[in-house]
Amino acid sequence: MRKREFFSCPKEVQPELFGFSWMEYVLAIPSPLVLVTSYKENGLPNAAMQSWCTFTGNEGYHCLFSCVHKAEHMYSSVLATKHFVVNFPSKDVFIRCMRTIKNNEYETDEITASGLTVIPAKLVNAPMVKECFLNLECEFEWEKELVPGGDHVVMCGKIVGFSIDEEYYDAQKKGRYGDNGYLYNIHCPTNPETGKTEKTQIGVIKEYATYTAKQIRCHPENETRIRFDK
Repeated sequence: MRKREFFSCPKEVQPELFGFSWMEYVLAIPSPLVLVTSYKENGLPNAAMQSWCTFTGNEGYHCLFSCVHKAEHMYSSVLATKHFVVNFPSKDVFIRCMRTIKNNEYETDEITASGLTVIPAKLVNAPMVKECFLNLECEFEWEKELVPGGDHVVMCGKIVGFSIDEEYYDAQKKGRYGDNGYLYNIHCPTNPETGKTEKTQIGVIKEYATYTAKQIRCHPENETRIRFDK
């Protein structure tokens, strides 16, 4: 297998596409697709389709958004209220969630206008989307400019509670993975040799194998003996 090294933008690839680095497209690393909801300063629900996020922590549980534009309603409303909800759509409601991109006027209830249902969060001052199978209630923790003086920030929120549809945490029913579960953003995969760019794709996770902690801790010389359960 031949491996190529890239330390600068290949001449076949545009150095910047739609405001993102060329690496965004050549690497095309998947990230969860979510709908972030909050209240605008006028009290109406704001809804922002987002990706480029991750969830982690052992001192509490946190969500981090790596690329929030300072000019977006999401940024201003979260900073104003210090609260937001991260909603996870299934494929059944994805199109309606995407409608929030166009229904984004300041005087618009962006959730209702997109054919979705507003329900109040229990612990934070933010709206939730009823049709999404998982809703994470979050308190704003901090922000930091991704690049000093740039237009984007990294935003961190602490997850203080969540709601999840029963049939999604039951693996014998819908479960959280496969065709009915989490959706992933695969952003315009690009061939660095030809510059050909594919359309943005929506992906899902399917089980490949299972493993145990004992297998992970095995000595390197025994790695070839590991057989994943299929």
